[in-house]
Amino acid sequence: MSKRKRKTLSRNQISFAGEAEYIISRAQQRDARVVRLGSIVFFSTETGDAWMLDPEDNLAMCLARDGAKQDYMLIETEDSFRIGWKEQYEIQDDMFTVALADGRVHTIMGYPTEEIVRISRDTT
Repeated sequence: MSKRKRKTLSRNQISFAGEAEYIISRAQQRDARVVRLGSIVFFSTETGDAWMLDPEDNLAMCLARDGAKQDYMLIETEDSFRIGWKEQYEIQDDMFTVALADGRVHTIMGYPTEEIVRISRDTT
């Protein structure tokens, strides 16, 4: 993940659903990636997990776990999109912590937290 590639997309090329499917496929290949599309961050891990994050509101949605695609809600039209966020997240050092609506909290180690934080803050 040390090489950063930037690609500028036009509005009609942007697809959150497409990016979700892409990052899930990367997770299934055990390929770690961190990608930002607008204000949304997607990442996959070598352990087969994939997530979609809204860093501004600390919202998260698990897309894949151990290579298995998870149920998620993402509706996209030409003019808008709607995401069924299920968790809130926090990153502290190398810990990725998610809190579920039912009150359960999970802390996961080994995610690319430094890269996630960096790309979340990158405004260029």
